Amino acid sequence: MPAKTVKLLPLVKEINTMAREKVLFICRECGYETYKWMGRCPSCQSWQTFQEERVLKKGPESSFTWRSAGELMPLGEIVPLEDERLRTGIGEFDRVLGGGAVPGSTVLVGGDPGIGKSTLLLQAALRLASGDYRVIYVTGEESLQQVKMRAARLNSSRNPLLVLAETEYSIIEKQILQNTPHLVILDSIQTVLKSELGTVPGSVVQIREVTASLIQLAKSRQITFFIVGHVTKDGAIAGPRMLEHMVDCVLYFEGERYQNFRILRGVKNRFGSTNEIGIFTMETRGLMEVDNPSALFLEQRPIDAAGSVVVPSMEGTRPLLVEIQALVTPSCFGGNPRRVSTGLDYNRVALIIAVLEKRLGLQLYNGDIFVNAVGGVKVLEPATDLGVSLSIASSFLDRLVLPKTMVVGEIGLTGEVRPVNRLEDRLREGLKMGFHRCIAANGNLRKGFKDNIMDITEKLDIVGVSTVAEALNLVLKG
Repeated sequence: MPAKTVKLLPLVKEINTMAREKVLFICRECGYETYKWMGRCPSCQSWQTFQEERVLKKGPESSFTWRSAGELMPLGEIVPLEDERLRTGIGEFDRVLGGGAVPGSTVLVGGDPGIGKSTLLLQAALRLASGDYRVIYVTGEESLQQVKMRAARLNSSRNPLLVLAETEYSIIEKQILQNTPHLVILDSIQTVLKSELGTVPGSVVQIREVTASLIQLAKSRQITFFIVGHVTKDGAIAGPRMLEHMVDCVLYFEGERYQNFRILRGVKNRFGSTNEIGIFTMETRGLMEVDNPSALFLEQRPIDAAGSVVVPSMEGTRPLLVEIQALVTPSCFGGNPRRVSTGLDYNRVALIIAVLEKRLGLQLYNGDIFVNAVGGVKVLEPATDLGVSLSIASSFLDRLVLPKTMVVGEIGLTGEVRPVNRLEDRLREGLKMGFHRCIAANGNLRKGFKDNIMDITEKLDIVGVSTVAEALNLVLKG
């Protein structure tokens, strides 16, 4: 009697289904993939950055393709895009973007929770939608009614803005292709997922694949995308570091949670400068632009206080007057004296302290030194060196800085004061804010320089110095 045949088709089908899923370990910093966990990434050399992800080997293809895929064209025959940027109507926002968003570009906006990212982008969307642009606002964190409430707070509840509350990428893509918008805002990238990938939202695989699809969609359809990205406790955008390399522009929204001013800073921009900043204040009606940021940073400056110096700094094309404060106190608790720097480069401050000790003979080695750029602004250019040095010396010697005086200059290791760029713009900003005197490097006051700015020198006294010691004798009282 022949043996009974056993059917294995269901088992084979189950094995094939399981074979579609694989386990990968992906580096959060660079996206490097491996089949086993590793303590250190061999690609970016980062430690403890591998994250386990379960992904499918093969999923359905995207519903769209590149328009010019596989085509080679001579550079001279490529038809250039019209040099028209998408202006949001928010001057500070457009400044950081380089004059507006470029059609077909992808902009990543990062910042701490509650800092105002969604408010800023909703304001930009409402202004564009009220004009001749078709705008889609996709939210994965709020309902339609919640977006309506925020729009009502901005006095724009009856705006023609198109709103979609969805997290599935295929549905978002379908709505975009059907409505052909000029601008799409996605809030946030960590909430969107592709179901076919088989991983949770916010994972490395999801963020990378969704962003890649959005960039392809932006380039093929000439749609501008603004993507909101959450940040980690270290201040970096959550997800793989390669996310910042994929997009065209990266903006960080900064500010203190318990203060009302906000700073929009460009970190990467393929179509403009990365040195620009936009300054806002958070009000009940949303984010308001600051027309005179120097006044904002100096409005609460103390009078007759040692350790306070005003420096004209350049942020991109914008001159800003920033107050540098320093506090030097005896170290009474033993151990190494503390060196704390806020808003300034720590290594640069350490260099300036060493110059003051060696060239001016100030005994700072046994004191705690705290240096702060007031207002939460980050001042990283070397032109603030002279202001930092004078603020530390003023606090240590307990001598006041002459009123209505600002200083600017870079310091070398031998104690010399070196010239800075765009001194004329800095002087005009100081004159506008009521300053009467400026201490600058002799190298800036070349022959004929003062003759070219007669309108400034009539009201502003410009004094040149060669060393930090000269500046110290000129600026400090007593």
